[in-house]
Formats: sequence, structure tokens, C-alpha cells
Amino acid sequence: MAEIGAGLHKALQNGAIPQTTIHLLQLRAGQLLGSTYFTIRETGNLHRIGESEERITAVATWRDAAYFTAAERVALELVEAVLTPNPSGERVPDELYARASTHYDDQAMWSLIMAIAHIGFFTPAALIAKPIPGMPPGQNYSE
Repeated sequence: MAEIGAGLHKALQNGAIPQTTIHLLQLRAGQLLGSTYFTIRETGNLHRIGESEERITAVATWRDAAYFTAAERVALELVEAVLTPNPSGERVPDELYARASTHYDDQAMWSLIMAIAHIGFFTPAALIAKPIPGMPPGQNYSE
């Protein structure tokens, strides 16, 4: 499992999209999943790279907040579409993919997909095992 996770993590470091975008969409994923671990981890990551408290806090209400670029907005919309059930149709309509494609080339789109897959891969561990936020990997689980 560690090798797969490491591969996903490495794929996110390819420079195709800003690390800020990755952390913003992963913060939103943590909020949607109800994962304290992901939410605290990504909030910390965003603080470490110098993001403002306003932008970090506004992720929860990004649709109404003026703090995000068009490219960041479509990334946030994409993660919401993937993680939110849609009983009336497909989760990621062609129109959303087309809008995302205007901001991201093929490599960047795959990076966005891998950023969402990264969260998806670790979701069961985060929700079932409940890692302790702020603790180093390997030391972040209680007995």
C-alpha cells in the first residue's frame, strides 16, 4: 500500500499544476468526506506554502468567495462532482470536463485526476482508522 501511495504522491509533484491547487482541492475533498485528518493536514499544508487564512477558510464556500482563480474554481468544482453523488445523472458531465480543459492541458488534467485519486486512495484509512492529525506518518494512529 505504501508503494502505491508513494507513486500517487510522486505523480502530484510533476509541476503540471500548482501545489496550491492540489492542496485546495484536497482540503475541499476532506471537507466533503467529513475527514478531520484530511482537513487539518491540508489546512497545514496551505499555511506552510503561505496561503492566507481568508483563502483557506473560504474553501468551504468557494462558490461565493472571491478568493479563487477560474482554474482553481474548476478544480474545486471537479472534486465536488467526483465526490458528491448525483442521483439524476453522471457526476462529471462533459461540460465540466470541457471547462476544466480550457484551464488545464492533458498533463495537468491527469494531475488533477491523480490529486483526487490520491484522496480517494487514502479515504478508507482516514475514515476507518482515524489517523491523528499533526502526527508524522507511521506514528499517526492510536492503538
